[in-house]
Amino acid sequence: MSPLPATIPSIVRTRVRAAVRRPARLTPEETAGRALILRLVSLLLQYPDSELIAARTELTTVVDALPATPGAEHLARFTDWFAAQEPESLERHYVEMFDLRRKSSLYLTYYLHGDTRRRGMALLTLNQRYRAAGWDTDGGELPDHLPVVLEFAALAGPGNGEAPLRQHRRGLELIHRALTDADSPYRHVLAALLTLLPPPTEADRAAVAQLAAEGPPNEEVGLDPYGTYGDGEFAPPGTFVPPTPAPPSRVPPAPTTRTEGPR
Repeated sequence: MSPLPATIPSIVRTRVRAAVRRPARLTPEETAGRALILRLVSLLLQYPDSELIAARTELTTVVDALPATPGAEHLARFTDWFAAQEPESLERHYVEMFDLRRKSSLYLTYYLHGDTRRRGMALLTLNQRYRAAGWDTDGGELPDHLPVVLEFAALAGPGNGEAPLRQHRRGLELIHRALTDADSPYRHVLAALLTLLPPPTEADRAAVAQLAAEGPPNEEVGLDPYGTYGDGEFAPPGTFVPPTPAPPSRVPPAPTTRTEGPR
């Protein structure tokens, strides 16, 4: 794997782990630019703890220096908002968008497999993919957590690395739609990611509409290791109940507390 450019701020560099890069049909410059976008999206979708808050100026500088693309424009819109908010406001907004709303949960296999046994197999398959590429996730998050999937995509390259993103394209579209409906600035981060993927097909659009209306598959038996869910946003309007709290994936600084969304 080629070294990271010196212009990338320390927070981007230190939160990226070593992995094997697969060959791609892009030029080295294109591959590096694509990887940087993925790293930035991964960072910006993480909980806004003190480290991320402290790096806002650096992140804004990096985004402003990106070549002019639709993805870069979306990221700039987000970082403008991100840099101007009070930390407590950012924390509350993140929890509301990603921990208390099932349609914008960041756990990708949930959208494809819902509460079924197949989700456990999908998580196992993702872990096997990471290990085959020589990458250790450190076990701090489930392997389908979007920032983790993005980090792997940036490190392993456009082929094997981005395959999980392509597989979960419909879930990503649903997250983007939910964030857009909520008028959340995080919609720009998802929009930046979607510019890197092939355009959705009519079948994709129809599947996302059905998923938004009906929710993922449901099968409660045998899923305790992967978490259970109460009634959520896939229930009829007005019936939302926050999911059962689970231990946080990353411990925020005191006195802030945070619980994860549905697993």
